[in-house]
Amino acid sequence: MRQAVIYPGEDGYWVAEVPSLPGCLSQGTSREDAIRNIREAIDAWVEAMKSMGEHVPDENFDVQVCVV
Repeated sequence: MRQAVIYPGEDGYWVAEVPSLPGCLSQGTSREDAIRNIREAIDAWVEAMKSMGEHVPDENFDVQVCVV
């Protein structure tokens, strides 16, 4: 299980990124699309790292949200 940050992008799409997996991001035309797509991106990211013998970082779920 991974935590994803989902937010509206400038182009009208929803952007989803996974802070614990550098470079793992996706987008969708709706929040639901973005969530579905980031799940696929997470699977692909983890599989790629494993196939290259690279370390897959643990998820720690330590996030703070603040509005400034």
